[in-house]
Amino acid sequence: MQILSRDSLPLGGFAGIREHRLVTDSRLFDGRKSPETFEGLGNMVYLADAKYNPNGESGMHPHSEIDVISIIVEGRVSHEGSMEHGKDLREGNVQVQRAGGEGFEHNEINPDNSNNRMLQVWALPEEKGQPASYKFYEPEKHGSTRIYGGSKEQTKTFDSHTIIEIIHLKLGELIELGGEQLSYVISGEASYRESFDGKASDSHIAKEGDLIRSTDASIEANSDLHLLVVSNNS
Repeated sequence: MQILSRDSLPLGGFAGIREHRLVTDSRLFDGRKSPETFEGLGNMVYLADAKYNPNGESGMHPHSEIDVISIIVEGRVSHEGSMEHGKDLREGNVQVQRAGGEGFEHNEINPDNSNNRMLQVWALPEEKGQPASYKFYEPEKHGSTRIYGGSKEQTKTFDSHTIIEIIHLKLGELIELGGEQLSYVISGEASYRESFDGKASDSHIAKEGDLIRSTDASIEANSDLHLLVVSNNS
């Protein structure tokens, strides 16, 4: 098990955004990869925990051949761009923008006079040259909601072998995750144990801002818990 703490990383950012980058995968960042950050998992190649300054914005910018996932944790975001221009995103909302070969431009704006908080995740598409497309989610407040990945036969989420879920657990609840996963504690605290040959490892405590790379993990909520979980369904 590996644990990377957000608060151990330098605070960076651009335009009206201040952020901690936790995943900068070598496949995308190459020589620009920050050595202290994790590699991704499956097609997931980037994770940042960002706060927008009051009335701050990213500025209009393009993407191509990448899937951009935005998870609103606190406050609001006003979305501008070539897809779903004018959409207002609120706490708990998730938008997923598939750039494909067509590409898109967007600008994310904090419309309020206080900081907001947003996670941004990038994933490489399974196939290049797809049309640009947009999906919107309101994850369940309890349990698990898939926001990315799955087969081509379904249309609820963009297809990928990489699965991304939002999970909410209440104090004392337990979840078992098979295989390898990256999980990020958005809020709350949890006890993690891995299983080796049927035996559980010692418990490791993870708190808000911790990114955990684990295999066959058991996660118990020590408080109300909000997680982002990435796994690879190869």
